[in-house]
Amino acid sequence: MQFKVEKSVLIEGLRKVNSVIGSRSTLPILSNVLVEAKDNSIVLTSTDLELRVTTTVKAEVISPGSTTLPSKPLLLWIQKIDSSTIDFDRDDGHHMAIKAGTSSYTALGLAPDDFPLPVDFNVVRRLTVKGSELASMLGKVSYAASTDDSRKTLNGVLFAIKDKAFTTAATDGKRLALVEKVAENFYGDDGQAIIPHKTVHHLQQVFASVGDDVSVEFGDAQASFKSKDVSVSTKLVEGAYPNYRQVIPVSFSKKIEVPSDTFSSAMQRISIIVGESGAHVQLKFNKGSIEIMTVGSSSQGTEMVPIDYDGSEITASFNPVFLSAPFKYIDADKVTMQLNDGYNPVALSCGDGFLYVIMPMRNR
Repeated sequence: MQFKVEKSVLIEGLRKVNSVIGSRSTLPILSNVLVEAKDNSIVLTSTDLELRVTTTVKAEVISPGSTTLPSKPLLLWIQKIDSSTIDFDRDDGHHMAIKAGTSSYTALGLAPDDFPLPVDFNVVRRLTVKGSELASMLGKVSYAASTDDSRKTLNGVLFAIKDKAFTTAATDGKRLALVEKVAENFYGDDGQAIIPHKTVHHLQQVFASVGDDVSVEFGDAQASFKSKDVSVSTKLVEGAYPNYRQVIPVSFSKKIEVPSDTFSSAMQRISIIVGESGAHVQLKFNKGSIEIMTVGSSSQGTEMVPIDYDGSEITASFNPVFLSAPFKYIDADKVTMQLNDGYNPVALSCGDGFLYVIMPMRNR
């Protein structure tokens, strides 16, 4: 097995697969990356037995073959070398001689026969979505997932398909974030699947800059996401996701257009003053403005955000972290805020299928 590869493309490939590898694996082979040289490319694969990531990078293959190499030390070494081209030459014992300019390194590999095989599953539904769009959808909802390990189904992100609508959603019981779009090239029956949070994080990283279509396939216990050069497969979270739509009010009496950047900047400043666990911010909707107020242990602050509003005064209190969160991920000049009063759910949307529902806090 022998091949040559550009440093830059190899680093990019190793970064995509490296973050899957944990630091506490009891199986040595899981600390390695599977390297397969064939057809003028090398295929890199890593897995932790629940999540599997594979990517393909261009290379000059002199003789094909496969091995597994210590992934993290390999990436660290390659990042430090000066040469733009790297030569790999494996002996019969899976030791890989690596040369780059005046530097050389021998990686002690393990036999690829011991590397876990991919899990085959029966596809029950399939759709396609642009890689960057998938990453964007996940970015707009994943922060709302629960971090409570006792609620496994809420730790992940829901992928739901119903009546040709594709929805990603996350909730922790206090807030809900979802994005809905038309399911393209859909095959199969309506249904739901819960993607683990770790997988969601990798999908955002791997597909953020991928403009090509990603084929998304679901089985009963597995899912896969495949583009031209990258493949991610994962176990699904077991259990039923709660009926998240029941928390969305049927109608609203107030509809207010809020300037995104102005509101977000005001919340960032007021959050500095909050600075204490359990504190809240109070929003007072007046004619022509939103007044954002808070009182900290040693200071207080007020921000005014201009709006086009001529209704009755409404006051509502919120967790500042929860209220600010969606503004970090949406890309819109204005956000529509809908509410009925200061005690029932408030909805934020921006016309691209995104919806965020948050419950006001009860002031103590």
